[in-house]
Amino acid sequence: MTRQTPLHDIHRAAGAKLVDFAGWDMPLHYGSQIEEHHLVRRAAGMFDVSHMLALDLSGTDARTWLRHLLANDVAKLSTPGRALYSCMLNADGGVIDDLIVYHFTPVRYRIVVNAGTADGDLAWMRQNSSGFAVSLAPRRDLAMIAVQGPQAIDAVWQAIPGSREATQGLAAFEAAEFGEMLLARTGYTGEDGIEISLPATQAEATWNALLAAGVKPAGLGARDTLRLEAGMNLYGQDIDASVTPLESGLGWTVDLKSSRDFIGRQALETRPVTRRLVGLVLLQRGVMRAHQTVVTKHGNGETTSGSFSPTMNCAIALARVPRDVAPGDTVHVEVRDRRLPARVVKPPFVRHGKILV
Repeated sequence: MTRQTPLHDIHRAAGAKLVDFAGWDMPLHYGSQIEEHHLVRRAAGMFDVSHMLALDLSGTDARTWLRHLLANDVAKLSTPGRALYSCMLNADGGVIDDLIVYHFTPVRYRIVVNAGTADGDLAWMRQNSSGFAVSLAPRRDLAMIAVQGPQAIDAVWQAIPGSREATQGLAAFEAAEFGEMLLARTGYTGEDGIEISLPATQAEATWNALLAAGVKPAGLGARDTLRLEAGMNLYGQDIDASVTPLESGLGWTVDLKSSRDFIGRQALETRPVTRRLVGLVLLQRGVMRAHQTVVTKHGNGETTSGSFSPTMNCAIALARVPRDVAPGDTVHVEVRDRRLPARVVKPPFVRHGKILV
């Protein structure tokens, strides 16, 4: 049986098409996926992301433990509320999950992990916490609403009294604690916005206040095309435990400069990198999907995510290909028994409403 977020009744009342996503009953769209996509690029939309799991970390060894657990280095975080994107790796360097860590003090953090990996993530973290004075508290009592788009921040300020004073001046990847809420300038769309973490009991009222402020709901369909245009990995498609960050366009999240030893570091330093993640723009009509063969002069690769891009009005994809394939190259993608030409680009395709490739 699928699980339901605190906003499930609201989605049903709004006529959302609900689908099973990572064991959760989630809205795919509320009528038109493409309209919801454009809404976020041009104005503001909101997503129920309560299926993701927040974990509150505390303890005298919290910082030390995170430096052991994650490929990126939380020592970069000194300002309260500052956030860090990182991969959590297994001993072979494979990606167990990608996540965000919010720093409050050296002994208090919040970690937000993906819905489909949440149980496994928590088990892995606890398994690797032996000898560290840390405590992890799963926060299933919280809901999360992501408000995204060029008008998103103004809408949040209008809907939540006092939020302007709490968040004004926040930079990207910074958050502010506001009563029982956490207001974070983060997102998964390539647009500006605020992700609101709040008690589940306050979710419906906040959602309705955002509706009254002119923010319309958007579902998983638009969220997927938005994140693909932004060149952001989706766990389970573009990254998983069989690939490393270095072959997933995430080398920038891996700290190999410090002497710190983290889980998976030795494998990353010794495992040859033979593949890379690139963007593809289809040069003919058609739609690229995941798991299509990409034929290059250096050998074959495979698309990991693909869709029609509403912003670019053409098909785009992320693909894992031989490392010598470079932006500007032309490759061929096997689409329904046809080999269609595609141009290799460096993601993101779209960011802040602008086409970049």
